[in-house]
Amino acid sequence: MSGLLNISVGPFKRAQGSIMLPGSKSISNRALLLAALSTGTTTLKNLLDADDTQVMRSALRQLGLNVTDQPNQVCVVEGCGGKFPAQEADLFMGNAGTAMRPLTAALAMQGGNYRLSGVARMHERPIRDLVDGLRQVGAKIDYELQEGYPPIKISAADIQIKDVVKVRGDVSSQFLTALLMALPLVAIEPVRIEVIGELISRPYIDITLKLMARFGVNVACPDRQSFIIPAKNSDAVYKSPGQLSVEGDASSASYFLALGAIGGGPVRVLGVGKDSIQGDVAFADALALMGANINAGEDWIEVSGVKNANGKLNGITMDCTEIPDAAMTLAVAALFAEGPTRLNNIASWRVKETDRIAAMAKELNKIGASVEEGADYIIVQAPASQGDWKSPSEGIDTYDDHRMAMCFSLAAFGSNALKINDPNCVAKTFPTYFAEFAKVVS
Repeated sequence: MSGLLNISVGPFKRAQGSIMLPGSKSISNRALLLAALSTGTTTLKNLLDADDTQVMRSALRQLGLNVTDQPNQVCVVEGCGGKFPAQEADLFMGNAGTAMRPLTAALAMQGGNYRLSGVARMHERPIRDLVDGLRQVGAKIDYELQEGYPPIKISAADIQIKDVVKVRGDVSSQFLTALLMALPLVAIEPVRIEVIGELISRPYIDITLKLMARFGVNVACPDRQSFIIPAKNSDAVYKSPGQLSVEGDASSASYFLALGAIGGGPVRVLGVGKDSIQGDVAFADALALMGANINAGEDWIEVSGVKNANGKLNGITMDCTEIPDAAMTLAVAALFAEGPTRLNNIASWRVKETDRIAAMAKELNKIGASVEEGADYIIVQAPASQGDWKSPSEGIDTYDDHRMAMCFSLAAFGSNALKINDPNCVAKTFPTYFAEFAKVVS
């Protein structure tokens, strides 16, 4: 599919089959960094092989680590015991927030000189809240172009934690994740982090805490806004667990679960289930609220059509604070629902790979949906009748955003074939998405 300007999909009537999910992006990039910072060698299994994780692996190699890719999504990382061999590096981070933010914090603890940059869109994605948090402990970080945004330069500095570290939580949970993962390296005494305001995407913080525990650092959470990092008892803070198997990506699962509802199913996703540490498995609960038939096991989830008498999903109003990525799939699933669907508390969409609220509203309108967008919400109403579905000749634009492309593949279950532009943008997290999609639709 490399280099395709667009791909034509649909119209489809049925979806059924099973899909083995690629590894979770969120778990993969956290695990790569923790393995790098550990003592010992870590074998990571089912590691996501996509643009975002290649960015992290490339950066770690530039920092002097041995990171060896093996067949069948296995990666072996030789840890550095908390101190990167390279004390100077110029790192290109693409548009990978899960690599850029945690690596920035880890590098600020190293006493070296580093520069981090990315694609043009990365330079529009805020990083101020993280930098402000790091400056509280003495980190020296400068903005190269625009205040509050990458590219950034990190200079050698004396890190001293004298007080509670405070960080905002209402723009991105990745800022807190970055501090949680980096500050154990310098925690001579216990370190308290307090979140100012609302903490969005809390399940992603839970992923961070569970993975840190696997690498030997247990963070206490006396309340929902506070985190206490234990004092280190040696320079080697993180310790390799030897092996770690990465769960299937729950955000990627959402497209196939929605297909199982829209296309009758059964569609089963393998690699993620009711025991998942990922918050996006809650997407299945949201789909159930819309009337989908859901079953789940330890490491699988299956959807078999809908239980509503009219055979359609029903519109819902939902607080999406905890599942912002998977909530995008709900916006397109709303095309197949009776009544409006309102998704609230999605302000973080506006600072992702693109302004996802604006992009979603524009592309849904092209298909014939009625859409209302606000600063932190979107309301979607399906086309009034089959005849009101449109197939825009210019195609569905994806804005170099993998989730836009994957979400709009679901719209091929409408009345018309649909052209999706730049389908290769899915390489960011799921390079084989359209091939897997083709296996289950007819």
